[in-house]
Amino acid sequence: MKFIDQVELKGKTVFLRSDLNVPLDDDLNITDDNRIKASLPTIEHILNKGGKLVLSCHLGRPGGKAVKELSLKPVASRLEELIGKKVNLAPECIGPEVDRLKSELTQGEILLLENIRFEAGETKNDPSFAKELSKDIDIFVNDAFGTAHRSHASTVGIVEHVETKAGGFTLKDEIEYFDKCFKNPSSPLVAIFGGAKVSSKLGAILNVAKRADVILIGGAMANTFFAAKGLGVGKSLHEPELLAQARETEEELKRQGCELVIPSDLIVAKEFSESAETRVSPIDQIAEDEMAMDIGPDTLSHYSKIIDTASTVVWNGPMGVLEMDPFAQGTFGIVDALCKAKALTVVGGGDTDLALHKKHAFDKVDYVSTGGGAFLVLLEGKTLSAVEALK
Repeated sequence: MKFIDQVELKGKTVFLRSDLNVPLDDDLNITDDNRIKASLPTIEHILNKGGKLVLSCHLGRPGGKAVKELSLKPVASRLEELIGKKVNLAPECIGPEVDRLKSELTQGEILLLENIRFEAGETKNDPSFAKELSKDIDIFVNDAFGTAHRSHASTVGIVEHVETKAGGFTLKDEIEYFDKCFKNPSSPLVAIFGGAKVSSKLGAILNVAKRADVILIGGAMANTFFAAKGLGVGKSLHEPELLAQARETEEELKRQGCELVIPSDLIVAKEFSESAETRVSPIDQIAEDEMAMDIGPDTLSHYSKIIDTASTVVWNGPMGVLEMDPFAQGTFGIVDALCKAKALTVVGGGDTDLALHKKHAFDKVDYVSTGGGAFLVLLEGKTLSAVEALK
């Protein structure tokens, strides 16, 4: 597999699939431009090397039709500010007008295609749509790690129609950091899993256990492990149908020689509300009318000590209800522990990224993955269809 620094770009028309799927507020202002900034090294490399850049990305979930509120106009404006160059926004992704704009591109110029998901053929990986995207394109570059697990026209289908293809710098960094963590990690390797559902993480936990020395569990998914031990979880979110699997997972980790650590205490409340009265509870003393909302102080202290002794730490998923401040302290505590750690620290997952933002800690960990879903697929030991296409 080639990367962009191994390809001659001068005078070539380059189709770059980036991940510029940024959040917007009600006034269509960008609230977090980190994905655009993460794409800059690849974009600027193409422009500086004399490439004619046709840039493609999606925004939101328009469902295969044009949605005015999901136009890439805010992305074009912000990108223009960041690179200091004019960004021409095409009215569509394909068609006669787009063909004309492509043909008029000169070296070092950039044409941003309108939201690729305005076209139904994108998510269906429609062959005819993929072929249209490839018209007059010399080189295909994929830098959209966030969609690398999707077999879409702009990530997989187009590859069949372009002779030269390569990965961008974001894709390269994602693969290299993942390999550092799991192909030849510095030990001890500590993996932290949080979030709502254990069902979405079981595959990742079992696969990571082949390499990890310790796995720390938090968030609502821990409740299923409590229930599997016969403990009452009150009104807490959990998955009763997965109790047997939770027990089997714990046994499998023992066989693998990986220590599974679950919380010893919790922050509990009777209401799912920021103003709810809270208390610290041992895991075996949750009342029937209470819900587990966050890991407790003893758990945080224990987890922080484990992180402090690690050489490699990978984190996916929050420890509690991150959107409510009283139940976000466990997650913020893990952020603090990672910032102080001597280990290689790699973080992935949307809510986990949000915690870093809230703590202004984005630059205090070694790497933050740009793709939650794709990151989880790699944790499960599966391949990414868009990466395989480049090979």
